Amino acid sequence: MNKSPIAILTTVANFELYQKTVQLFPENVQKYVIDGRNGMHGIHSILFMINKLKGKGIEWLVMADEDVVFKNSEAVFSIIEKMKNNDITVCGVRDGGIISHRNYNPYLINTFFSILNFKEIEVIWNEKEMLSNQFLTENEFDDEVAKLFYEYDISSLYEPYYCFYLWLRRKGKKFLFLDSVMEEDGVSNNVIFNDEIILCHTWYARSYGLSEKHTKRINNLLGKALNFEINRKQQKSKIIFYKKKTFAIEQMIKKQYRRICLKLK
Repeated sequence: MNKSPIAILTTVANFELYQKTVQLFPENVQKYVIDGRNGMHGIHSILFMINKLKGKGIEWLVMADEDVVFKNSEAVFSIIEKMKNNDITVCGVRDGGIISHRNYNPYLINTFFSILNFKEIEVIWNEKEMLSNQFLTENEFDDEVAKLFYEYDISSLYEPYYCFYLWLRRKGKKFLFLDSVMEEDGVSNNVIFNDEIILCHTWYARSYGLSEKHTKRINNLLGKALNFEINRKQQKSKIIFYKKKTFAIEQMIKKQYRRICLKLK
């Protein structure tokens, strides 16, 4: 597969963890990082992502958080091949019914790992239209969710970034939902493709290095896939970093403005 039009993006809140997990990311593809230490994540990260990556010739964009531990990173390219052959725009894991502690909307995905047909999305991109889709319509989707293992809520709008995926679904774009099974620790979940575990999402990235419990748990999962030695694997493509330095102050100003408007009302 020609990997040149494929890129991987991670919005990183914990660089200590990212320095370890990135060694297991798919090789020979361009890696991008958005610095999320100033609170940027979710819908803000998606908007910033589109702004920074449009026009760079990216056809397929893999989104993977820093607490994703790849067990078979090459499977990413098999997923992309399936998406290409079946005209699929979005791939990911449902945000309800699949992971024991994520009981939200099963018609939409969680952004910890997803693959986007970025070239297709770039062509139809309309920020205002996308943001206007944070609503639900009764019986709008007909996915078979009744047999999902865990609880879910088809009326949930828990995540502000849902509008991005609702917009794409309403545009008629096809989704590929991946299966998942829980790890023995009861927190992490393994993502499956073609009956094989391709990655483990450890969760609690922000707690790594701060919480003894989560640090030990994540190191245990990392240790199964990665030996903690210097120079154990060299990345063959440099990482390009982005940071919106004004993000935190902009959010603070917007928050204060909303408070003032509420008081005036």
